[in-house]
Formats: sequence, structure tokens, C-alpha cells
Amino acid sequence: MYSVTSQLDSALFDSLRSNYDTPERSFNKWFHDKAQTGRKAWIARTEQGSIEAICIYTMQTNEVINDAKESLQGLSLKLCTFKVGEQIRGRKIGELFLKAAFRFATDNRCENIFVHTSGDQFYLLELLSDFGFQRRGMYGTDIMLVKAHPSSPPFEDVPALDYAKLYFPHYRNDASVQKFLVPIQPQYHQILFPDLARQGQLFSGNSVAGNAIKQAYLCKAPTNQVKPGDIVLFYRTGDEKALTTLGIVERYEVHDNATNIMQIVSRRTVYSQRDIETMAKTPTKVMLFRLASHFLSSIPYKVLTQEGIVSGPIQSITKISDDSFSRILRHSQR
Repeated sequence: MYSVTSQLDSALFDSLRSNYDTPERSFNKWFHDKAQTGRKAWIARTEQGSIEAICIYTMQTNEVINDAKESLQGLSLKLCTFKVGEQIRGRKIGELFLKAAFRFATDNRCENIFVHTSGDQFYLLELLSDFGFQRRGMYGTDIMLVKAHPSSPPFEDVPALDYAKLYFPHYRNDASVQKFLVPIQPQYHQILFPDLARQGQLFSGNSVAGNAIKQAYLCKAPTNQVKPGDIVLFYRTGDEKALTTLGIVERYEVHDNATNIMQIVSRRTVYSQRDIETMAKTPTKVMLFRLASHFLSSIPYKVLTQEGIVSGPIQSITKISDDSFSRILRHSQR
């Protein structure tokens, strides 16, 4: 925070000041005070260096979170200020901040993530709700939102997609959940998963689709088996020939209308509008999925054949068994 105190006159902070400032307190003073303590923030800047989005965060223990004096046991990640400027709405910066928050919470074993915000922050409320934050009363005039982030996967009998929303990074992988291998060409893999190509750096890419947690995959695969909540394992073809990434299916539909496809995928795909118009001349499979994790170690095609998971080239969406999935997970953690 200290590195941006000289830019507090930025337009991004005007609405924060208008909501925060009272005769008894000042946003600028609060910012300066917290900056002196070494508090950190994730920042999105323009190429010219101006601040367009900010998420200030800190860790707290056994924190009282609302006027009812409820507390969160153990270590929690607090998102103190979460603001995305109007100029960069649509670039999925909010989801990029949540990626950073989820990763930070996982690395630091935070059991919850919480934020309080005013009721007029419709974009933020919708975003947080979509990623599993739930209302937990009021904090003064603000709404308190909490997302459970347990270190170990809890047992709860809810649909697989709902489970992934509520307990990310955990997901259901029992026998009721199907598992599929999904081939993706290297150039598209790099666009969707830029942090994997840049050794885990979330903020080093310029891909809108790569910023997002919810992403889209379009293809002509013959299968109609894929359902919401299923697991998809992305296989990078061409150069690496390896499984790298795991996602959870949100939607899987067939469309032949380019306008409908554009509305569904909305900046979450590697394809341009012209590409989609060409694809939509024949029925096209549209899969929305939530990026769950990248494997610690990618799994080469050679291992997949040695383990009997595949018997030939992976050229289309391919269903695998639960046993094959278990073997993939074991190799991914080596």
C-alpha cells in the first residue's frame, strides 16, 4: 500500500472516499495509517501506470465479523477494499483478484475469506455470490460476506457444481462425477492459462480470458455426455503433450447461433467473434468451466499410455474411469 500513497488522488479512490469519509474519519488517513504498517494490496494498472483496480488484504485470527458478534474461528483472509474501475470492467480483473485471494488463502491455510461492502455495490455483490460468498449479517451499514475455505474437503451432500462454488479449491470427485480428458492446442492453452506458462505469476499476462476463473471451451466433439459438475482435465497437444490443468464444468450445450454463443462465452474464450461465426455454421459444443487448479507436475502422454489411461492420441473429449483419474492425481503430485 505504501508504494501507491502518492496516487491517492486517482479517480479510482473518489468513490471509496465518498462512501468512507465522515467528520470522524478519513479514507486517506486510514490508507496512510495502514500503509505504515506494511499492509499489502493487489493492484491493476494501465500501461501508463495509473491505478485502475485495487484489492487490499490482510490476515486475521478469530475475527468478529458482524454486529451480531459472530466470529470466524482460526485464520481468515480479509479483503479490506475491493474496487475495480469502470474503465476496465469486462477485463475480468475482479476474477483475477479472486484467483489471487484463493491462492493466497490456500498457501496460508486460511479457513475463511471475508469482505464487507455496501448494498449499492451490485457488480461486487454479484461477483462474490457467484464464487461462493454468503451473507452473514451486517457490519454497521455494510453487508458482511463470507466464503468458507477449509483446508480439508468437507463432507456435504450437495450437487458437484455447488460444492465447487462453496468450497473451492476442493471439488467432488466421487463416482457420481464423470471425468474427461480435453485436448487444447498450445497457442490456446497459453491464452487460457497464462499463469501456468509464467511460473504461477497471476498478474503478468494481458489475456482477458486468462484473467478469468470461469472460462469457455468450444469444439466439435461428438460427445453429449458432459454435465455440470463433471471434471475436465486439459491436455496440451503439440509441443508438451501433457495434462496440465483441472476444471469443473458449469455448462455444456450445443449451439449453432453465433450470437447465442457470444452471449454465453462473453470474453471467456480464446476465439474471436469471426472465429465463432465460422464455427457456428455447424452445431458447436459450448463448455463453460471453472478453473480449479494446475497440476504440480504435468503428466506426459507417455505416462498416460503406460498407465493404460489412453491407448491412442487424444484428439477429442474423452471420458476416463475413476481409477484412471486416481492414477492421474497420484502422478500430478510427484
